[in-house]
Amino acid sequence: MVSAPEPIPEGNAERNAAERNVPWPTELRLRKDKAALAVAFDSGEAFEFPAEFLRVYSPSAEVQGHSPDERKTVGGKRNVAIIEVQPIGNYAVRLVFDDMHSTGIFTWDYFLKLGRDQGPMWRAYLDDLAAKGLARDPATPR
Repeated sequence: MVSAPEPIPEGNAERNAAERNVPWPTELRLRKDKAALAVAFDSGEAFEFPAEFLRVYSPSAEVQGHSPDERKTVGGKRNVAIIEVQPIGNYAVRLVFDDMHSTGIFTWDYFLKLGRDQGPMWRAYLDDLAAKGLARDPATPR
């Protein structure tokens, strides 16, 4: 069962963000079909992220590695869904995907980066898949 995220708490983190003039999230909404997550900020910026995009750009060490050369290109995630959104303090959320990947902590700053760079990042991902002979669709067993 998917639990709806709690409202984003007000407090020190929000005040610190305002003092640094950093956008603060005002809404986090998982689409009913679990195929996308919408994030809106008090700057007026709003983004909708397909679950596949969030899964392949998970900030986890499993995907990102411990250095840029260790970053993995993850294929076969076209139909992945987000089954849970778990608040982490007041600075991030953990997304649980239906392939049971759940180790990435998505901070508000990371959502901003993903949203602002989504187009070029998606094109780079598709290019990486092609270069490595991978596909967006899961492999079918023979």
